[in-house]
Amino acid sequence: MHLKHKIQIERAMMLFGFILAAGFFLNVGMCTAVQSELRVTTIKQEPYTMSKGSQLEGFCMDLLSEVAKKVGFKYKVQLVKDSSYGRQDESGSWNGMIGEVVRGEADLAIAPLTLTAAREKAVGMTKPFMQTGISILLRKDISEDAGFFDFLTPFTAETWVGILIAYLGTTACIFIAARLSPCEWSQPQSEQNRFSFLHSLWYTAGALTLQGAGPHPRALSGRVICCSWWLFTIVLLACYFSNLSSSKSSETTHLSVKGFEDLANQNTIEFGCLAGSSTLAFFRNSNNPLYRRIHEYMERTKSYVSSMDEGVRRAKEGNYAFIGESVSLDLAVARHCELVRAHEVIGMRGYSIAAALGSPVIKNLSVAILQLSEAGELAYLRSKWWASSCMAGKAKSSAVQPHSLKGMFLVLSLGLGLGTLLAVLELTSRSRSSAADQRKSCFTVLTEELGLRLKTNDATRPQEAADKDKEKA
Repeated sequence: MHLKHKIQIERAMMLFGFILAAGFFLNVGMCTAVQSELRVTTIKQEPYTMSKGSQLEGFCMDLLSEVAKKVGFKYKVQLVKDSSYGRQDESGSWNGMIGEVVRGEADLAIAPLTLTAAREKAVGMTKPFMQTGISILLRKDISEDAGFFDFLTPFTAETWVGILIAYLGTTACIFIAARLSPCEWSQPQSEQNRFSFLHSLWYTAGALTLQGAGPHPRALSGRVICCSWWLFTIVLLACYFSNLSSSKSSETTHLSVKGFEDLANQNTIEFGCLAGSSTLAFFRNSNNPLYRRIHEYMERTKSYVSSMDEGVRRAKEGNYAFIGESVSLDLAVARHCELVRAHEVIGMRGYSIAAALGSPVIKNLSVAILQLSEAGELAYLRSKWWASSCMAGKAKSSAVQPHSLKGMFLVLSLGLGLGTLLAVLELTSRSRSSAADQRKSCFTVLTEELGLRLKTNDATRPQEAADKDKEKA
């Protein structure tokens, strides 16, 4: 009897355990079904979330896809109804994406949501997926005085050395060709050579500045050398002035406003930030006297902007410094080549994903974000969506390298070589004719002509001596 009763009790306990287990797995399945597709709210802001046809793309969309794979959930993205990030009013109610998460209208909010103490009290926030701070956006032409030698910036030092060598080489070739060519200097014993070395230097410099300096060569050899130099000069000056104009229009010198202290101590440039933003709250709540002065100025002048686009537009127009999140300012610099961000960054904070308070998914999302960061995925996404469109412009305005003009240096070298060769041929032809008349070998006459034309003494000295003898007589 006792044994039968014991068996019945064991069967009842097994049945009860089975019912509990079934209920547990049923409940887990229901929870899983509910959580299998999370409602995600976001806001349109380049490059975090942007429209592409009927789909959304951007940094946040790529990040959401990666964390969803790691945590294991499906999601449906919806745009926030009031196009706001989330701000608490005087009654304590939240609007924007934070408000939708608080009211249960969305399970997650993914956007450049700044992690603040007030938001942390209202919703759960993950580990930051991006670090940012507060900086200043300015036009590049708000800069220090130009340097004394900025006119040399269109060419590199190597290019300038190459130009100097080309100048001296051309001068030497003109000087040599003018002495060798009989068409240029027919009577070395009695005539003075028009192209002394100093005049050759002056003639070449005149052509370099497009001014000209006579007399011009008469011989074919000298004209070939001069034409080669003129062509080289035209291309060289075109490159110089083009690059000088580009470098001045996209000046990259140090800013006269290097930080917030410089900004607060000047009265020329107006400055402001996004109205109702966390940036404004930072200055309003700060006890730093410098930051308090900045806040008082913005309150006094009402220099706030209603959107990021308006701040960028006013900064592009000039005489306005836009204060905002450094990450957003970096994007503006990448898209607008005339803008630059100050180096100083204050108030470091992070962007996080928001979920309801006590949501178990917060922990898993934080772990997934840390894993993506350690694997370099977050850095890759940052470089993907913050790629600068100014790279081509910067390359165009960079200093001209010697290899950029290698074609013109080659043409000049060929012209100088051809002109010098023609001068030698002209002298050789003259020597043959003289050798026949003098009944000497061509080599002997050519040697004598070379010695007479290339000797270091002044070629007009015999004539000058004869003139002095006549005067004494």
